[in-house]
Order: sequence, then structure tokens, then C-alpha cells
Amino acid sequence: QVQLVESGGGLVQAGGSLRLSCAASGSIFSINAMGWYRQAPGKQRELVAGITRGGSTNYADSVKGRFTISRPNGKNTFYLQMNSLKPEDTAVYYCNADIRPRLLSSGTIEYWGQGTQVTVSS
Repeated sequence: QVQLVESGGGLVQAGGSLRLSCAASGSIFSINAMGWYRQAPGKQRELVAGITRGGSTNYADSVKGRFTISRPNGKNTFYLQMNSLKPEDTAVYYCNADIRPRLLSSGTIEYWGQGTQVTVSS
């Protein structure tokens, strides 16, 4: 079974920093695109940042220059470094990845983490 496990959420004051981690485990052949999404109360889930297998990244306009997505050494753990946090960044953050399990002969399956709460106080 493949699963994504997140860690690193919490409560922080405005202007502070947090780093989220997402570890993929299980019988994995390869991991393609990875991303972080967030969902605030009463709002739709939105893409925060994404990274391709080749290392190309993209960010929501609201987090550009403050957040950084990374996947060091191409391993099965990726991160979201969040700096200069604002109260409007408060949300449940989910990691997401397109993974080809070893039992799958072709194609990928989309997996989600369980979500981690990030709360930024003013």
C-alpha cells in the first residue's frame, strides 16, 4: 500500500515560519508530480505549490516569494517551507503526489495525505 504522511503543521504568529513534510511510503516504482494544496474553512481546496519529477516548480500567486517546495535528492519525501506567514495562510494543508506503484504496469495513481492544520495568528 502506498501512503503519504504529512507532518509539521501547527500554530505560529504572523511573520513566522513553518516547514511541512510529506513522506511517501510503500511499494513505489516512481513518483511524478508532487504538490501541496490547502483548504480554508468555507473555501475550495487550492493548489499552493507543485514540483515535477524534473524539479520544475510552480506557485500560487499568493505565496510566491514566501513559500518554497522542494524534493531533495529526488527522494520520497518533499517539503513546503513557509516563511513570512500571514493569517490568510491559515488552512488545512494536504500533500498530493502522482505515484506509480510497483504493481501497476503503466500510468499513475493520485494519492493524498491526511492533511495538517496550519494556523497563523495575527
